Amino acid sequence: MELRDRLAAGESPVGSWVSLGSPAAAEVVGGLDFDFVVVDTEHTPLSIESAGELVRAVDAAGDTDTVVRVPENDPTQVKRALDLGASGVMAPKVESVEAAESLVDAASYPPEGSRGVAGSRANGYGAHTEAYVESANDAVAVLPQIETAAGVDNAEAIARVDGVDTLFVGPADLSANLGCFGEYEDATFREAFDRVLAAAEAAGVPVGTLATGPTEIDAWHRRGVDYLIAGTDIGYLRQGARSTREHYESLFGE
Repeated sequence: MELRDRLAAGESPVGSWVSLGSPAAAEVVGGLDFDFVVVDTEHTPLSIESAGELVRAVDAAGDTDTVVRVPENDPTQVKRALDLGASGVMAPKVESVEAAESLVDAASYPPEGSRGVAGSRANGYGAHTEAYVESANDAVAVLPQIETAAGVDNAEAIARVDGVDTLFVGPADLSANLGCFGEYEDATFREAFDRVLAAAEAAGVPVGTLATGPTEIDAWHRRGVDYLIAGTDIGYLRQGARSTREHYESLFGE
C-alpha cells in the first residue's frame, strides 16, 4: 500500500530518515521493513543525482516508499524530486494556505496542478509516461512541514488544502522558532504542538513528527501523534557504535 493510502486509511506508518548520502546505508534501512524512508536534501549536501541514488537504493531493498524532503518549497525542486521516482514530497517551513497550495500544485499533474511532464525514472524513462501521469496525482503523498509560529497559526487552514495528506511537525525548527530550542516539554512548545494536533484532527488529516530514539518515540506517542519517523541513519550509527563500545568497556574496562 502506498504511503498516501496508509495515511488516508488512518494507519500509523513507521518511517526512517537518511541523510548520510550513502546508498549502502539507505539500502540497509530500506530493507528493514519501514513503511517509508525520507531522503533529506534540505540539511545535507546531497545533489539531485545523489538523492536519486538513495531513492534507487531504498527501492532495491524492498517494498518501502520513499519521500524526498526538498531544500525549499519550490516548484522546480518538487518536480525534480518526484521525477526521481519518490512516492512523496516533504517541504520545510510551510506557513500559509498559499504555500501549501503551491506545494500541492507543484506535485500534481494538470489539470489539478502544474507539474511538468517528461521522461524520467518515475515513469520508466518514458516507457510508461501516460500510465504514470494518469495515476500519480492519486498516489503521490504531500507532506508540508509545520516548523514556525506562523505555521502553527495557520495549521488548520493548511491541513484543509485539497491534496495535503498530513501535517509533519519539525520539532527542532519549531522549538527554535518559539525560543525554546530542543525543550519539547516547554509549555510554549507543548501548547503549539497541541494546537497542531487539534487543527489536524479538525481537518481530518494525521500528524507526524521525528523521533530520534526510543525515549522520544514514547514521548511523541503519549503526546498523541498518528505516526513517526523513528530515527535516522546518523542516529542508528551513533547509537549502535556507542552502545557496543560501552558494552565492551563494561567487560574489559576503559
